[in-house]
Amino acid sequence: QGETVVREDQRPHAQHPAPANKLSAQEYQHVLDTCNKPEHASLPPSQIVPKLADQGIYLASESTFYRILRAEQQMNHRGRVQAPQASRQPTTHIAHAPNEVWTWDISYLPSTVTGRFFYLYMVEDLYSRYGVAWEVHDKESGEHAAELLEKACWREKLHANKPVLHSDNGAPMKSQTLRAKLEALGITTSFSRPRVSDDNAYVEAFFRTLKYAPMSPAKGFATLEEAREWVQTFMHGYNHGHQHSKIRFVTPAQRHRGEDKAILAKRTEVYAAAKAAHPERWTKEIRDWTPIGAVTLNPDKATWENVASAA
Repeated sequence: QGETVVREDQRPHAQHPAPANKLSAQEYQHVLDTCNKPEHASLPPSQIVPKLADQGIYLASESTFYRILRAEQQMNHRGRVQAPQASRQPTTHIAHAPNEVWTWDISYLPSTVTGRFFYLYMVEDLYSRYGVAWEVHDKESGEHAAELLEKACWREKLHANKPVLHSDNGAPMKSQTLRAKLEALGITTSFSRPRVSDDNAYVEAFFRTLKYAPMSPAKGFATLEEAREWVQTFMHGYNHGHQHSKIRFVTPAQRHRGEDKAILAKRTEVYAAAKAAHPERWTKEIRDWTPIGAVTLNPDKATWENVASAA
């Protein structure tokens, strides 16, 4: 038996006669020029064709308009319509210790008067989740923000190495007063992408914890002093009493002071002793009390993989 030879399919190479209804080169160009006229440049064929019909003009079918624009790669943008732009990636910051990266924001606190609010200014350390500085005012302003950041530097006794300060794009954050103060303090600024709240997720998570706290007044605060007193009490409990789930259930103050490693090592000893006393009660390893390492704000894929491998 001879070998079976499979011949190449010749149909794709076949010469087909041009359709009788095919547009001429002049007609094709006329449709394209019409679509790119200033009055049509931002419209799809579904709107151009009826407008032409109202003027007593027929050039081609709507589907032909679409086909021509598709062939010329003008379906997505023509005239002044911009081509799709790739979204900018968020800025990544990594904190390996306290006071390397701070995040800050301003949040509304409700009052007992409809339409009136108080404003909580909050600076949080990324590494420890520690509330570095906070104040409550009756308005948003760059002046209040500048004073708060200066106090934060004093409280943390920062001299040579200053943190990166990340915030959103609000007016107080970009005010000339605050910019001048941060430059004088030697603090580097970083901003979220416009209209992207997730770029400042850590301080936003803090505000959620504060507003949904069981002791938070449901009807709001009657006075500015009342709001300030309540926030002061909350912040003391948060910094020194709240065992934060994201830092192995130590308090922000303990991690900020570097006490978390000893505390977690002690927990490991307790669990190891318990397992040694009754190994039959343990089907797995003891609970992981390893200290949390570096904390990354807005990690890109490469940064995330590097931090994970280092951990």
